[in-house]
Amino acid sequence: MKQPGHLQEEQIPVKGKLAALWTAVMFCYVYGDYFEFYVPHKVQGLITGDNMLDSPLKLVAASIVAVLPALMICASVLLPARPNRVLNLVLGTAYTALMLLVGSLSLSVWRSFYILLALLESILTAAVVWQAWSWKRAEAPALSEPAQARHPDMRA
Repeated sequence: MKQPGHLQEEQIPVKGKLAALWTAVMFCYVYGDYFEFYVPHKVQGLITGDNMLDSPLKLVAASIVAVLPALMICASVLLPARPNRVLNLVLGTAYTALMLLVGSLSLSVWRSFYILLALLESILTAAVVWQAWSWKRAEAPALSEPAQARHPDMRA
């Protein structure tokens, strides 16, 4: 029995959970890029072109990597369940691996914030994979009485 004054817990649909997780990933992503401006010599490298994204092709590749989590926020809400689940499993797994790689390649005092954010993003994208993997399947409709009479071995 529920006691008066207790808050009622609402069930969040899987699509809402996935969108929330991808949104948190994007915030970590954006904060990581923002805080990197405070790393010594980073801004100077951007001005002189002496940085990792020093060609148009690298910028396009980085844009694709950056935009997919943002698109997954919308896709998680708007796509039908089956393609939604597949995309979340594939991209969630890929981004978990990518962020673990980024974190492991950022081992320096000035990039310790990157390691923290990469770890958080890995946890969030692993949660995306878990939510997509454990997405409940719709139950089959119950057989009507005439159908049960024709198929006695299939009674509920």
